[in-house]
Amino acid sequence: MDARKEKMDEQAAWALLSQANNVFTAKGKARKDFVVNAANQELIVKAAMGPSGNLRAPTFKVGEDYLVGFNEEMYKTLLNE
Repeated sequence: MDARKEKMDEQAAWALLSQANNVFTAKGKARKDFVVNAANQELIVKAAMGPSGNLRAPTFKVGEDYLVGFNEEMYKTLLNE
């Protein structure tokens, strides 16, 4: 999915992200890690949405997890595990 081209509101973003085991989000150098469950829904959606009201780009599915937003250090850490 290309989040830059396919616009996704909060409801659609949660429908996608709720299927994961974990969601890792990045905004600049800030990184947040979430175990996906209903109790974390609001926090996950808030962290995953961009200022335009769409799912942040880039968004990658890696195994059973999602990486949302760009952070080079997050990619290096999570993709080299």
